[in-house]
Amino acid sequence: MSSSAQKYDVFQAIADPTRREVLKLLAHNELPISEITSHFPMSRTAIAKHLHILSEANLVSGQKVGREKRYRLQPETFQELKDWLSYYEQFWNNKLSMLKYVVESDNGDS
Repeated sequence: MSSSAQKYDVFQAIADPTRREVLKLLAHNELPISEITSHFPMSRTAIAKHLHILSEANLVSGQKVGREKRYRLQPETFQELKDWLSYYEQFWNNKLSMLKYVVESDNGDS
């Protein structure tokens, strides 16, 4: 499969710190690529590649408005992440409960 035909999944897309920062920027506002680029020490072409990957993963969408393309977050796609993380939350909660038990037990022994 050629790289131009590759479809990215949500997890591949969010693996990169720059793409996570782009998502944060788009969380509140629809922005043109020029505004997004101004927040990073890299070229417009590099940001365009990041936006392409985020678009392929359906995390952002772009719409032509006049001469510029504006990007916006597609929040419904984050449900896949939420579902995956919620499964592992049970282990985190279990560890916190065990820590609470240990701390409270130690306080009673003093």
